[in-house]
Amino acid sequence: MEKLEMLYEGKAKKVYKTEDEKRYIVAYKDDATAFNGLKKGSIADKGIVNNKMSNLLFAMLEEKGVPTHFEKELNDRDTLVKAVKILPLEVIVRNVAAGSLSKRLGIEEGVQMKSTVLEFSYKNDELGDPMINDYHIEAMSLATKEQVEKVKEYAFKVNEVLKGFFMERGLKLIDFKLEFGIFEDKVILADEISPDTCRLWDAQTNKKMDKDRFRRDLGDVEKTYQEVLERINK
Repeated sequence: MEKLEMLYEGKAKKVYKTEDEKRYIVAYKDDATAFNGLKKGSIADKGIVNNKMSNLLFAMLEEKGVPTHFEKELNDRDTLVKAVKILPLEVIVRNVAAGSLSKRLGIEEGVQMKSTVLEFSYKNDELGDPMINDYHIEAMSLATKEQVEKVKEYAFKVNEVLKGFFMERGLKLIDFKLEFGIFEDKVILADEISPDTCRLWDAQTNKKMDKDRFRRDLGDVEKTYQEVLERINK
């Protein structure tokens, strides 16, 4: 498969057409952004880490019964995926209070919540990805009720699988963002799962092992991304 016309360029990836209309190629970049693009920079080899980590986790989730867009890793930065139509929703799954939830609700960062929290955001950079609920989604025709229920089912399943997987490698899964798409009329997991989209803390020290190191100027960003990849490859 070869890259043809570029369909889309986002903050972290480029998406290309291929000769197969049902397949795209995703190319991962080293660009880093935070706070809806207000902070910009670059993390050396981030694209390689995120590509390889996403592919490993997608393959594992497929085995656990979660359908994904992953088809084949082409090289360090490029992956062949199903040509999904992305739902304009960001799905945030939270196990421990952190980030915007702590600020919004006044819950101290690091507090283990009594149950997992699932949030939806409207995927719209110009509006700052505002939080929405099931009623907004239906009213705006962003997804059907059936699609939303399937998204929730898969999101909780992903959380269940990843929490155990990461803990075995000395990492606590604090929260993470998922995106889903429609392929052949079915909801499937798309986008990526990486230190860009997950909050991961060291299980012993609570050291932040994710993009918060970039967001909050904590240093050792490249080294930390590489360490996460090394741990999940064990």
